[in-house]
Amino acid sequence: MSQATPYPLSLHIGSRTIPLKRRTYIMGVLNVTPDSFSDGGLYESPKQAFDRAIMMCDEGADFIDIGGESSRPGSDSIDVRIEIKRILPVLKRLRKRTKIWISVDTTKAEVARAALSEGADLINDVSALRDDPEMSSVIAEWNVPIVLMHRRGKNSKEMQKKARYACVIKDIYADISRWIKQAKKNGIRENQIIIDPGIGFGKTTRQNLEILRHLDFFQKLRRPILVGTSRKSFIGKILGHDDPNLRLGGSLGSVIVSVLHGAHIVRVHDVRASRDACRMAEAIMNSYGI
Repeated sequence: MSQATPYPLSLHIGSRTIPLKRRTYIMGVLNVTPDSFSDGGLYESPKQAFDRAIMMCDEGADFIDIGGESSRPGSDSIDVRIEIKRILPVLKRLRKRTKIWISVDTTKAEVARAALSEGADLINDVSALRDDPEMSSVIAEWNVPIVLMHRRGKNSKEMQKKARYACVIKDIYADISRWIKQAKKNGIRENQIIIDPGIGFGKTTRQNLEILRHLDFFQKLRRPILVGTSRKSFIGKILGHDDPNLRLGGSLGSVIVSVLHGAHIVRVHDVRASRDACRMAEAIMNSYGI
């Protein structure tokens, strides 16, 4: 069982400094796409997406993560103008209505720049700044947090072919460590970097379970850890649920394990249930003085 992070960590968003490990933060998933694996097509219209975002706020989300391009295995990249057109109407409306932290899930510098100009607080890049050479300069210029997610391969079509590791934990650690160093060389402050081991991105079911079992190993990188397991296919394979909407129980199990092994942020579809699972795990940990 993991222990709490043995050194102080914080996240800097705008003028605010957020101390981490007092509790686990909840990032609600908002896919404004027609083809995302779980909720594709449900929130394509700005009104549907906005209403869903407000519902997640009410359920206890700390962040809303807006994605305009599916990153599921095998998905195709879309034109930057389409991605911006999907994201901005929702972002603008949400920014006017609430002060919740807004993350934008994109690998494109032009999308990130447009979103930050309209009030986004951070960028979640599943390519860890590797898809677009201009992304690092955008993040450095705006001085906002960036999520560096682990994914091997150049795109979502290629990543599942790259699920070969000598030791999945040590290899992911080495990759992320190298990407952090590169981000710093490109002007991004280390205290603005969040890491994500990339559950489901170029990993087998067994490898995903190994990552969760040894998540605390990544604490050695001294960066906040974000984990996204919600409704993913490895849960369906284990439990026999082809329908992502039947994977709530498995998702909550993985969230609890993530919390017990050192996650600072969990990215989820089911906000209220996930928040309750996190609070229960934290209560158990705290009752033992951890």
